[in-house]
Amino acid sequence: MTADVPQSTRPVTLEDVARVAGVSRATVSRVINGATTVDPALRQIVEEAIAATHYVPNRAARSLVTRRTDSIALVVSEQEQRSVATPFIGRMFTDPYFGRVVGGLLDVLRPAGVQMMLMLVDDEVSRGQLLSYLRQGHVDGVVLVSAHGADPLPQMITETRLPAVHAGRRAQLTGVTYVEVDQRAGVQLAADHLVGLGRRRIGTVTGPQDMPAAQERLDGFLGAMARHGIDDVACVEGDFTHAGGAAAMKKLLAGRPDLDGVFVASDLMALGALPVLAREGRRVPQDVAVVGFDDSNAALACDPPLTTVRQPVEEMSSEMARLLLRQINQPGLRPPSVIFHPALVVRESA
Repeated sequence: MTADVPQSTRPVTLEDVARVAGVSRATVSRVINGATTVDPALRQIVEEAIAATHYVPNRAARSLVTRRTDSIALVVSEQEQRSVATPFIGRMFTDPYFGRVVGGLLDVLRPAGVQMMLMLVDDEVSRGQLLSYLRQGHVDGVVLVSAHGADPLPQMITETRLPAVHAGRRAQLTGVTYVEVDQRAGVQLAADHLVGLGRRRIGTVTGPQDMPAAQERLDGFLGAMARHGIDDVACVEGDFTHAGGAAAMKKLLAGRPDLDGVFVASDLMALGALPVLAREGRRVPQDVAVVGFDDSNAALACDPPLTTVRQPVEEMSSEMARLLLRQINQPGLRPPSVIFHPALVVRESA
């Protein structure tokens, strides 16, 4: 197909595309606006004409017709005044989890022509600003990452009636779409592996117990160990940070010096915990076997490389994007939630 458009400085119009495609202006408009009633063969002809003429849609005019912004918000909500040294925004850009979430979302959003806005919320003022922004119609939907059980934002976003997908299940909310990994299946893999190595004096560095995912990992791990006949599991709470993992491991060793196996509830905490074991003269895995959770790049940065439970964060995030676009494109639809299966990745630490 060749573009029969006069060479000039004027923008290419819908009429130009329609003439090249041999269809009506209305058909071109329906294709550009994502109408599902256009015959696939006809849609392809129009799309080829758009490419040939280098037509650029007028996004402002299109939004008046579709009432869409072609943008979504990735909202990361953090607990107010959390007791860690690193500021919220610093943790946001150093924790490998968030980078994986962004990558997975963009894999789906960019080909769909949808922009993503990152919005960080950590107090009442920023929550109010966010809700005002959402209610003014600046985005078409929300992906919400909110880890803390007492966070009021998930309920507030639900009340806006915007299309939304949550990263993780919220027990107190019903009728919301979420994407989650099977936390209990993951920690069962960790427990089975440690016991299979012959370890019996086992401890765990947990995540913050105001976070549902951390609660699930701890409860699931303790239950799995009990099924193996091990009820005396030493537990120290961490905070899902590198420094927090180091502090928790030091405390765990002080209380249980005969430790021979540890489940650390995140790879980033394990990255902080392993040097503590080395400084205390504990060889990994000969003296203490260590298993993490996430399979992030932190697992490969560990020395030795970390055996860990893989949650497929990129795939999970891509699924969140697909579920959100389905809601946006089909108003009133509430897609089912999706639970991903974990896997154990065996490396040198256990």
